[in-house]
Parts: sequence; C-alpha cells; structure tokens
Amino acid sequence: MIYVCIAAKNDAATVGLLLWKVRQVFEEFRREYHLLVADDASSDESSEVLEAYQRTLPATMTRHEQPRGYAACVEELLRQALERTDRPRRDCVVTLPADFSISPVVLPVLIKRIESGADVVVGEPADAPASTGMRLVRRTAPWLLKPGLQLGGFRDVLSGVYAFRLITLKSCLRSRSRPLLRTEGRCANAELVARTAVSARQIAVVSITAGTPDGMRPRKERSIPLAASLLRAGRTLQIPAAQTPVNRA
Repeated sequence: MIYVCIAAKNDAATVGLLLWKVRQVFEEFRREYHLLVADDASSDESSEVLEAYQRTLPATMTRHEQPRGYAACVEELLRQALERTDRPRRDCVVTLPADFSISPVVLPVLIKRIESGADVVVGEPADAPASTGMRLVRRTAPWLLKPGLQLGGFRDVLSGVYAFRLITLKSCLRSRSRPLLRTEGRCANAELVARTAVSARQIAVVSITAGTPDGMRPRKERSIPLAASLLRAGRTLQIPAAQTPVNRA
C-alpha cells in the first residue's frame, strides 16, 4: 500500500485538482494507494472540495476545527499511515504539497526508488519558480541548518516531496508523548528529512520538476523569515548526522 499524505490550509483552488491528478497517475501506475488528507481549519472552501472527492477516491479526510500548524498535520498523517499498515517493511508513504507546486506525476519516480530498496527518498525540484532570495535560501538551507541538522549530500531539503518506507518512520515515531517535529513550515520539511535519515539504511535523491498548472499562481513565500527559521532550527535542534550516504540518481 502507498499512502499519499497531503496537509491542506486554504488550498481550495488547487487541492481538488491535485487529488484528481493523483488518481490519474495511479490509473496508469498500477499500485494500491490511499489518500490521507488533513484540512487545517481552512477558512475557504477546502472542506467542501475535499468532501466531494472523498466520495470518489480511496481517501480519509481529517478536518481540524482549530488550526494546528503544518508540522502537526504532517505528523498526524504519517501516524495515520502507520496505524493503517499491516506491512510496514513493504508499504510506504509519500508527502505532497497541497498547492500543486509539485505535480503528482513525480509519484512513480519516488515509489520506484522505494521499491528498489531506498528507505528515504527526497525530491529536489530542478527548476522551482521562485524569487532570487528564495532560490538562495533553498540552495543554502543545508548550511543554514548547521550545526543542529547535518544534511550533507542534499541540495534542497525544503520541497516537502518525500517518500518513506513505513518501517523507517516507525522507528522515528515510537514516542507519542512528544511531537516528532518541533519546527514549522518548510523548516519542518528539512527536520523531517533529518530525523528519518538517521534511521534509514538507504537514502536516495531524485530530481523532480516544479511548477503550478496553467492559470494558477504559485504561493508567494518570504525568503528572510524562512532563512531566520532555518538558522534558529540549526541552533536549537540536535539531530545526529545520518551515517548512510546519499545516493543521487
């Protein structure tokens, strides 16, 4: 089973198309899958969009009445996948951004690397449309996150497009008394990579294509607050460096 996890927050304009595209991908790439979606107290029409798709797709939708934040939503979805699986050594989970900044067409590339033996697969956008400041922050993130997060071998750990073998996640999520992720937003993406990489026997990086569909505008991001959050994480978190080399496809 492949669990596709999507954390949504006011993404009514994109999340429906994203879910439909996931379905199209799996119609051609024949694998058993299930969508896990969290709506983090959206104030737009996201809940109505998700409810409509829940009736036609293999999906579980979770609606939060009060906002919990991106990191909490992602961790909740990962835990749901672990609770549902009965084959954690075979099954995997894939995370996708709800704003369609990365198309689901990348799913087969990520999943094939898991099927080939990888425990953690990181998608690195080759041509992400962004401001000069944001491109600089993405390239320098592994350096900004030092010394608390050692992410050698990666060039971009902020995409949020990842695949994890569930047995690897299981070793990271044993404790329910405290959250796995202590940062927020894109910084939480980097933290998730760092924490799972410690338990991985094989780590792979794949190049993916970024870009929103025609007629949709990418979500604007501010580079300076992101850089500040990465610097702060690097000085407050202490995550051991992964001992497994990163295999770049």
